[in-house]
Amino acid sequence: MARLQRRFVFVALLCAACSVRGAGPWQDLADDGLHDPAGPGIGVLQQPGEALSVLPQDGAGNHVHWVKALRDGFITPRHALADEPPPAIDTTEIIMRDTSTLPFVRFPHRAHTEWLDCTICHDRLFERKVGTTPINMGAILQGKYCGVCHGAVAFPLTECNRCHSVRDVPVAKAAAPP
Repeated sequence: MARLQRRFVFVALLCAACSVRGAGPWQDLADDGLHDPAGPGIGVLQQPGEALSVLPQDGAGNHVHWVKALRDGFITPRHALADEPPPAIDTTEIIMRDTSTLPFVRFPHRAHTEWLDCTICHDRLFERKVGTTPINMGAILQGKYCGVCHGAVAFPLTECNRCHSVRDVPVAKAAAPP
C-alpha cells in the first residue's frame, strides 16, 4: 500500500487545496466555499493567490502549469511518504489511434512518471501491454482510467487538445521482400 501512496498524495492534497471557483484565478480561502471563514485557520493559512502566483501559469484547471513548475525547479515534491529512492522516469510516448474522428492521443510517460511511480497506474488502472486496456472517453468522464486524475488533480477534461494532439502519424511499413 505504501508504494501506491507515492507522490500522488502530494499532488492530490496540493491541487485540491487550490481549486478555482469564481472570478480571478484564485479565490481567498474565506470565499472559496471550502474553508470556514470564521475558523482560526483563515488568518494563519497562506492565500492561494499568494502561494501560486509565483508558479508558471496555465489557462485551465487551477491555473498552475505543474509539469513546468516541476521541470523549472519551482517545486520539489517528495517522491514518497517514507525515505525511498525516487522512481525511474520513463520517456516512452504512446500514440493511441482509436479516437474516432478526433486527433490521435499522445500519452507522454515522462510528464506522468516525473510525478508518479509506475505502480500507481500499472496494473491497477492500465494494463502494461499497449492496446489491452479498453480506454474510452465515456469511462474517462466517469472517473476511470485517465479520469482518475484528470478533472480532479490534473488539468481538466475540457482541455481536449492536450491529449488529442496528434493529427498525422505515419504508419510504419514492413520492408519489401528481397
